[in-house]
Order: sequence, then C-alpha cells, then structure tokens
Amino acid sequence: MLKTKLRKLKYHIKGLFFGERLVILAVIVAVLIWTYGAVSSMTRNWELEQALAKRRQELTILRLQVESMQYENEYFSSEEYQELAARAKQNKQFEGESLVYLPENSSQAKHKHDTDEIGGTVEVKPSNFSQWMEFLF
Repeated sequence: MLKTKLRKLKYHIKGLFFGERLVILAVIVAVLIWTYGAVSSMTRNWELEQALAKRRQELTILRLQVESMQYENEYFSSEEYQELAARAKQNKQFEGESLVYLPENSSQAKHKHDTDEIGGTVEVKPSNFSQWMEFLF
C-alpha cells in the first residue's frame, strides 16, 4: 500500500515539472520579467524627461537674467544714467537751474480738476448696494 502511494506521488511530481507545464511556466516567468523591465525603463525615462525639462526651464531663466543684466550694464555705462546719477548724488545742475522745494498738495488742490464735461464738479455716486440699503432702511 505504501509502495503504491509512493508510485502515485512520484507520478504526480514527474508530471508537474515536465512537458507542457514546464514550457508554460517558463513563458509566464519570461513575460513577467520583460513586463517589469519595460515598466521600470519607462518610469526611469519619464523621470529623466521631467528633470531635463526642469533644467531647460532653469537655463532659459538664467539666460534671461544674464540678458537683463547686460542691458542694465549698458544703461549704467550710458551718458544719460551718469548724468542723472551725478545730478542726484552731487547736486550737479545746468547753468541757470535752481532747485525749488514745494509743499505737499492740500486736498482742495488734489481735487481741483475733478470736474465733469460741462464744467461742474464731479458728484461721487454711492454704490448700488448702498442705494438699496438706504432705500430699504
């Protein structure tokens, strides 16, 4: 009885690892390995593409900053800027120029020219919401 059970077990084990099952198992393992490799390489390529896009954007920003600084250097070396800087820092003046300090404008002076097309003063209208609130209450 034990001998027959051992023979049956040997037969089932032999049938598991030989023939078509072994080929199918090998194909499934190969497909899983290939799929894992493809997905991992696509993920790596996507990450590298994102890093490259970020670097390109940084490069564009740096080029714009360099160009802006070159324009500033050209402006600072121009005669126009040097004259304005000399006027501001050293009180340099042209002949016949004089400096006049004016007081702050009063509110009446600030609103002097607030007139409508006919020549009257401009009336400030309350907002629609405040008009409704005034009407209701």
